[in-house]
Amino acid sequence: MLIGEYRHTIDDKNRLSLPAKLRKEMGKTVVITPGLDRCLFIFTVKEWQRIAGRLSAGESSILSADNRGLNRFLLGGAVEAEVDAAGRMLLPEQIRERANLKTEVVFIGVGDRVELWDKDSWNEYRSGIESKANDLAEKLGRAGVGKAEPGQE
Repeated sequence: MLIGEYRHTIDDKNRLSLPAKLRKEMGKTVVITPGLDRCLFIFTVKEWQRIAGRLSAGESSILSADNRGLNRFLLGGAVEAEVDAAGRMLLPEQIRERANLKTEVVFIGVGDRVELWDKDSWNEYRSGIESKANDLAEKLGRAGVGKAEPGQE
């Protein structure tokens, strides 16, 4: 499982070290795509293939404007990145610009993917979420999230 928060710096050659804990789980090749909320998503190749398959599945994917738009955003903006022996990967300028990444960045492990944030954007977003975490937990609880499955009580 991909979890944790890690702070790193992009070097002057647009290279970024994937944290050792994440590197171990993600492998030598990752897929980087524009994410939501002003970040990038980083997937293992296997997880990316699963997601790309789900995005492209069904006849409605080409007929629905929403599906076409999301496919263009996620699939069209995706790049494969090789992780070198030192754990570094190259961030192409066009993908770096999508998330307004400057020099200081934060990797956030969120289960099935890693998010890559500009440090200032992450601090701002995290502050906003932290201030409403209790309300979000209440809403999710009312919707049934977090309740024990039958037989697991």
